[in-house]
This record gives sequence, structure tokens and C-alpha cells, in this order.
Amino acid sequence: MPHRHESYFHLHLVSDATGETLMTVGRAAAVQYATVSAIEHVYPLVRSQKQLDRVISEIENNPGIVLYTLVDPELSERLETKCREFGCPSMSVLAPVLAMFQNYLGAASTPRVGAQHMLNAEYFQRIDALNYTMMHDDGQLPENWEEADVLLVGVSRTSKTPTSIYLANRGIKTANIPMVPGIALPPQIESLKKPLVVGLFASPERIVQIRENRILSLNATQDKSSYVDRTAVTEEVAQSRRLFTNKNWPMIDVTRRSIEETAAAIITYLKDHRRSLADQGHF
Repeated sequence: MPHRHESYFHLHLVSDATGETLMTVGRAAAVQYATVSAIEHVYPLVRSQKQLDRVISEIENNPGIVLYTLVDPELSERLETKCREFGCPSMSVLAPVLAMFQNYLGAASTPRVGAQHMLNAEYFQRIDALNYTMMHDDGQLPENWEEADVLLVGVSRTSKTPTSIYLANRGIKTANIPMVPGIALPPQIESLKKPLVVGLFASPERIVQIRENRILSLNATQDKSSYVDRTAVTEEVAQSRRLFTNKNWPMIDVTRRSIEETAAAIITYLKDHRRSLADQGHF
């Protein structure tokens, strides 16, 4: 094995498509090692020997772990051969999954480069959801909320916007509504039938910490005492939770949740919500 610096390692991600699958897998594995950091080298759209040769040169100059998704067997074999010469561990991320599929289905796959990114109905659904979500961020255009799949409600700094965008990338139209002390929620929310309304909250300590960091990053000079006051924030959170309970909206504590975990919980609620609407003949 090549000598590796103790604080980092090189992670080469070689794909004949966009490389998104590899980045997700590579980062999910790398984050498990708190004492070392991965230096990512991402090579998308590698579909020829000439392109692969440039990748191989980079791997030779910066030895490390190599993950790849290459449909062309000749490219895969050449990359594997060179990695063995360099002493670099390498793995086809999709190969074991495809082998399991083949074993279960009893048929070999038909190689299709970048097939997961074809412009199908699901792709356009995601684009439509992203457009909707960006236009309905932070309480905008309440007259269109009935078109949403999900409405997120919460006080400032409860991860409403990033969660909305993550859901939109899953094809879920999401609007979000901030709760501001002393200001009632828009009346349109009372008459909604289709959307699932979800309340997000966090511990006062966490919200104060995020707000203080936000103020510092913006170099804000205006009066901000109530915005970061522990007592005031505690009351904000308590009021939001009382509202969620009174409205019978599902609520999620995002204090220690990642965006992905929060979104996964919302998607589960949404499935139940859609089943309920279907049972009532509304969906």
C-alpha cells in the first residue's frame, strides 16, 4: 500500500455519468472516520480510453482509494489493472448490487451509460418541485399553497428552507412559513385540504446558537436582543409547539436531526397523509 498522510487520504470517484452516486457513497463512508479527511477527486462522464488515461494519471500522482461506476467492461478492466499496479484499492460500487439483482431476477442487466439520469417523468417532476419550492420559500405566494405537497411551519432557524429544497429534490412540492412573534400565520393556511402541514421545532439553546452565528456572519448591527434572548426564544418555541398541537399537525424536533433524517420523517408522514386523502376520495 502507498504511504498515506495521517490526517487525510485521496478519494478518487470515477463515473461515466454525473458521479452523484459515487459522491453519496464515498462521503457516507468517509464521514465515519473522524480523524482523517478525504480529498475528493471527482471524474464525471468518463466514457473513452483517452478520458480514462487522464484519470489514471491523476490516481498515479495521488494514490488513494478508487471507487467507480463504469458500464464499459474494457474501461473497468483497465482501471482495475492500473489500480493494482499502483497498489490502490478499487471497487465498482454498482457491481455487487447488479450481481445481486441478476442472481434474484435470473437475467443479466443491459448496460446503459447514465440511464439513471434519463429525462423521464420523474426528472421533470423534480424540476417542477424545485421551481415551486424556490418560489414559495419564506411564506411567499400563500395563494398557491394548496398546490403544495408539504408546508413546513416553524420559528426562525429550524431548517425550513434546506429541508424544503431536499424534499423538492425528491419531487415533493414544498412551501415553508416562518413563525414571527406577534404576527399571526396567513389565513390561507386554515382552508388548505391537500397539503400536509408539518411543524418543525428545536431546543431554545440550539436556536439561540444558530441565530447568534447568523448575526455574526451578517455583521448585523440592529437591535437583536429578543432574537437571541434565551427566555424570548423559549417562549417562541413553546408557542409554536402549542400551535402545532392545537392544529393537530405532526411535529418534528430537528435539534439533533440532519436534514436527511428530517426529510425522511416528513416523507413517512406524507405517505400516511396521502393514504388518508385517498380513503376520503380527495387524492
